[in-house]
Amino acid sequence: MNILLDQGTPVHLRHWLTAHWVSTTYEQGWSSATNQDLFLWAGQLGYRLLVSTDINLRYQQNLQPHTLAILVLSTSSWPRIRTAVEQMAAVVAGIRPGEYCELRIP
Repeated sequence: MNILLDQGTPVHLRHWLTAHWVSTTYEQGWSSATNQDLFLWAGQLGYRLLVSTDINLRYQQNLQPHTLAILVLSTSSWPRIRTAVEQMAAVVAGIRPGEYCELRIP
């Protein structure tokens, strides 16, 4: 699966998602893109999942017309995320197109 890591999402995650092709919004040149443009462009380039730490994303955008799955992590802290990478990988493995999921990380 092609996965896009949003701004603020630790790039270290790519080392735990080795079964997937992972890129970042920065690498794509989309650092300043609006979320709406980001969803559109990511879908056009074959991304299937956006991983973000923007916990307000659900309230900022109309997520319905997109087939891009969205996983929102409750923190951008790599030490905290690192403790939940197996749980995150399980969510990634089961997420479906267009699905929105929030993963609470203590």
